[in-house]
Amino acid sequence: MRLKDKVAVVTGGARGIGRAICQRYVLEGARVVVADMAGAPALAAELGHAAIGVTLDVTRQDSIDAMVAEVVGAAGRIDVLVNNAGVFDMGPLLELTRDSYHKIFAVNVEGLLFTLQAVARQMVRQGQGGKIINFASQAGRRGEALVAAYCASKAAVISLTQSAGLALAKQRINVNGIAPGVVDTPMWEHVDAQFARYENLPLGEKKRQVGLAVPYGRMGRPDDMVGAAVFLASEDADYVVAQTLNVDGGNWMS
Repeated sequence: MRLKDKVAVVTGGARGIGRAICQRYVLEGARVVVADMAGAPALAAELGHAAIGVTLDVTRQDSIDAMVAEVVGAAGRIDVLVNNAGVFDMGPLLELTRDSYHKIFAVNVEGLLFTLQAVARQMVRQGQGGKIINFASQAGRRGEALVAAYCASKAAVISLTQSAGLALAKQRINVNGIAPGVVDTPMWEHVDAQFARYENLPLGEKKRQVGLAVPYGRMGRPDDMVGAAVFLASEDADYVVAQTLNVDGGNWMS
């Protein structure tokens, strides 16, 4: 019960890593807000009275503001934000389009930043501090030839985490990040299919290769991310500020 009575918003919370975090936060005693484009009410119903489902489009400011207002109206406050919503696209650098670039940055960077801003403003009004956890990626630690825009977006998340962490520390709002490695979620089916197209591989081969390359010996699973998400949301992380924790089976060391 490390998050007993905390109100936690998880964006992209209806599936994958977000879903696993919502499930674990409920077990840790939190009242969880599942915030997603689709599927949020269904997961909230599954989780029971400790969960609220809210439809959220992080690319729209009115949707972000409505989510904050709805959560405060229902639960009275927000103590934790997990900025997990994200999208992926890839392709050769010389074929990168503005539409693909804007789609990635609209969600992964702009959506994350302005959701953080709206929730942080609410936390400042509350005057009791809070915890904000931004999901980056090992892709933000290095470039990839076929993944330029996505890698750049996740590097921006790491940088924003540092800046926001410093900006909000005196308000006792801890901003930190998690950088997963390769994680077996529904998104990876899309990733694998794109690598199959651009690297002329059979479906499933890229996924097999990256799993074997992880020092730990396998791809990550959504449940592998939840321990770090609980820690960074808890009082145990009160003195952790502006850090991005690698949770990747040993892929990246920093």
